[in-house]
Amino acid sequence: MQPKTIEQQLKRILLKVTKPGRYVGGEFNSIVKDWDSTDFKVALAFPDIYDLGMSNLGIMILYEQINNQPDMLAERVFSVWDDMEQLMRAEGIPLYSLENKRSIREFDLLGISLPYEQLFTNVLNMLDLAGMPVRSQDRDESYPLVIAGGHSCYNPEPMADFVDAFVIGEGEEIIVEVARTLQAMRGESRLNQLRAIAHIQGMYVPRFYDVTYDESGVVIGATPNVPEAPKRVLKRIVPTLPKPFTKFLIPNIDTVHNRAPIEIMRGCTRGCRFCHAGMITRPVRERTVDEVMAAIQEIITSTGFEEISLLSLSSSDYVYVHELADAVHEKYAESGLSLSLPSLRIESTSADLLDKLGDTRRSGFTFAPEAATEKMRDIINKFVPDEQVLEAARAVYSRGWRTIKLYFMIGHPEETLDDVQAIANLCKAVLREGQKIMGSKANVNVGISTFIPKPHTPFQWVPQDNHDQVRQKLNLLGHQLKGHGLHLRYNSIDDSQFEGIMSRADRRMGRVIQRAWEAGCKFDAWQEFHHHERWLQAMTDEGLTPEFYTHRERGLDEVFPWDHIDAAVHKKFLKDDYLMSIKGETRVDCRDKCFACGILPKFKEERSQTEPMAWECPPVKPIGERKRGGDDRVPNVALIN
Repeated sequence: MQPKTIEQQLKRILLKVTKPGRYVGGEFNSIVKDWDSTDFKVALAFPDIYDLGMSNLGIMILYEQINNQPDMLAERVFSVWDDMEQLMRAEGIPLYSLENKRSIREFDLLGISLPYEQLFTNVLNMLDLAGMPVRSQDRDESYPLVIAGGHSCYNPEPMADFVDAFVIGEGEEIIVEVARTLQAMRGESRLNQLRAIAHIQGMYVPRFYDVTYDESGVVIGATPNVPEAPKRVLKRIVPTLPKPFTKFLIPNIDTVHNRAPIEIMRGCTRGCRFCHAGMITRPVRERTVDEVMAAIQEIITSTGFEEISLLSLSSSDYVYVHELADAVHEKYAESGLSLSLPSLRIESTSADLLDKLGDTRRSGFTFAPEAATEKMRDIINKFVPDEQVLEAARAVYSRGWRTIKLYFMIGHPEETLDDVQAIANLCKAVLREGQKIMGSKANVNVGISTFIPKPHTPFQWVPQDNHDQVRQKLNLLGHQLKGHGLHLRYNSIDDSQFEGIMSRADRRMGRVIQRAWEAGCKFDAWQEFHHHERWLQAMTDEGLTPEFYTHRERGLDEVFPWDHIDAAVHKKFLKDDYLMSIKGETRVDCRDKCFACGILPKFKEERSQTEPMAWECPPVKPIGERKRGGDDRVPNVALIN
């Protein structure tokens, strides 16, 4: 009697779980290739549930890149919810792909997206549910090679024990390179496969580096132990891209973001000192209006989505934002298409742009001032005067939007309670402007995040606030921001400490991650499932303390666990910027003045002569002065995570 297939086994359990649509595949636009006739097979994993992973643009881009290869296939896999996991383990069903319902162990390559640190334990859980050893050293060539990429991989050390190789930088080209390399080395030992992978620019193989520490636990350095491993792993950048991804899969169930994203711009020139993404995605590259408009039409035709989200780190800094808004309005004004422009900056959002967005939904408008006093604005290098915030509020409310969402950051060690009180005062002032125009219908939603010093930023030397300080600041805001029209949300103190620990952790944290997972930790991004006390116990058991990673100020010459990972921005530039923050000195937008961060010389030096530079960093005038055309346009280049 033939053993039952995974698909046959699923029929017995799917009606017993919540949202079985997460686990069946078959979505419109999904790609199902013939398993037996396809030579090389890639599983693309997002280590959280389907509801979140299906909105991840990066997974979709890689899905298309691999499936465009005639002899390769890519299939998706997500974390399963607890009820499904229990049934799968009870019935002996391994983690499987959605397209062909094949065990992950049957693939040649497992690519994992790691955009944030709270997904680490889910990675271990996925590997274990797939019937694979969680530690890299315990997996030989009979298992799929495990690679990971994403923003949290710019400090790969906490996950170095579990991932065979990390993608540092953008993944569109490198995923195919890695796949082709493994395809050519099928049958070779895992060690030889990894030696070949290490030759690819942007690939970091942790086992090829020995990490040493001083007596206090500070990293001395990471030294290559094989000739194939470079001293510093330079991030991978994709200088030019094919057209934007448009054939989005239509989810079986409602997802967190039920809209189609198009990245209009990659990178940011503002230089906010706390912003990890703004540092690691340099330089700025933009898509043309024609590219974006063509992509919108293809998305509408191939998916039926009625909302398009135009993604970037600072959408109103996109050179062609007015031109694009005009084009969308002219073509789709009567169709009911909704245009979403997240990440608008107050100082570059004109009333003219708000008018052009006026035919989209009028539910809410989002701005992120981040700080409310001149002192803190100078420290973080994001200066937005109160009057500018209030002027933007008047413009938004007068055009029919009822809700303004304001995001602020607390917890920088230089911040006082007076700085926090200023946040409350500004939010109340914004609400008063709304009430003058809209009466009781006006709302202000306030989101508070706690400062997390991130790697590769000027604040990587800075300690976090301790629990008592953060609690005092949140209590003040909770007392001040209440009443009709004011709504406050904030991250839990424990969640912020956890993210701070993982962001700047060294390789020793791998033992803690495994111990915490074995104690039942998973879905740490879900506040109700984050068991902070288990993490603290795991750190104690391994002889580590949270304070070492979160509350300790670093010396200017300290070697960081991620210093051998080269994000192409000089550490000296970051150090100088940190010292400027201490003095309250600011930098202007680097489109207006180049501060020699290192991004251009690095790639001119490192890229081969056969790969000419496809971009530069020309100064571009502030948005209010920019022309529509002419020599001050940014080159037509874009990147997608």
